[in-house]
Amino acid sequence: MNEVEGLRQRRPLRPQVITEDSPAQEAKEGSTYSGKVFRVTFLTLAVSVAVPLLGVTVLLDCPIDPQPISLKEPPLLTGVLEPNTKLRKAERLWENQLVGPESIVNIGDVLFTGTADGKIIKIEDGEIQTIARIGHGPCGGREDEPTCGRPLGMRVGPNNTLFVADAYYGLYEVDPDTGETELLVSTKTLIEGQKLSFINDLTVTRDGRKIYFTDSSSKWQRQDYLFLVMEGTDDGLLEYDTVTKEVKVLMVGLRFPNGVQLSPAEDFVLVQETTMARIRRQLRCSNLLSITFRYYVSGLMKGGADMFVENMPGFPDNIRLSSSGGYWVAMAAVRPNPGFSLLDFLSEKPWIKRMIFKVKKQ
Repeated sequence: MNEVEGLRQRRPLRPQVITEDSPAQEAKEGSTYSGKVFRVTFLTLAVSVAVPLLGVTVLLDCPIDPQPISLKEPPLLTGVLEPNTKLRKAERLWENQLVGPESIVNIGDVLFTGTADGKIIKIEDGEIQTIARIGHGPCGGREDEPTCGRPLGMRVGPNNTLFVADAYYGLYEVDPDTGETELLVSTKTLIEGQKLSFINDLTVTRDGRKIYFTDSSSKWQRQDYLFLVMEGTDDGLLEYDTVTKEVKVLMVGLRFPNGVQLSPAEDFVLVQETTMARIRRQLRCSNLLSITFRYYVSGLMKGGADMFVENMPGFPDNIRLSSSGGYWVAMAAVRPNPGFSLLDFLSEKPWIKRMIFKVKKQ
């Protein structure tokens, strides 16, 4: 091999020049194009979701007219409020034999309660017996409640008769021996121009003369209780005189008035205000407001009202006397702190409530 041939073989390779049509450039352009497609697709999806939501918010009717509600930060669940599991150890009685029992009373060793299928039940020596029914069938789902009836609050009167608050029909007196029922206050009767749409609980004086009861709403029935909670409208506490047959409105402006209880001395009435997570106290014979709300019915403060308990760790439902002189309060839901409470979050955001219920209505 001569020198010229050797030089030709050792000639270095020329560097490769990458042009615009090279594979690397094509990959770069492909990546840029994919990014554009993603952005366009994302924006299209965002607009397709936002526009209908805007239309829902602006154009569609909302079944509720929610009002902003101001709730304090829930108390810390520490100390005596620290959650426990004691109720999980409770014995379940007559499980799958009673449908949604609500208020429970006793006459001696005999128990009475009202159930979700419209029955007033007697339990004696472990045997369950239906003694009365306020409404009539069919009694299946919640949609049947207005005709089936829904007995809620129940108390024993001085003559060992039962006083029953039915959410749809009104206040009744029931003979536990014969099952005979007597209508005392009908929901069809306007009280001071207002309907009684959701009679809830009652408490009776020892002499049986006065019955104090709550009408949770003059607008929404029990089957629509979620609308009532979210709307935050107010109603009141009423008094029925079993002698004169007169009904008086004692308190107004209560947001979801629920459980009600006379004090041991019968000088005031406590009213659970579920939506506001508080209990109000009212003196007997007053139209003044107070929170649990205390209404004074006798004594020096008769006719007055004041705060009893505010900013409770949950949303109160029923209330009853305890054997120690205090009160048992049942909570429908806890307000976790630390934690997240949906009802607290939505309380001052009525626009979110409107959007939710407009969508739910469709």
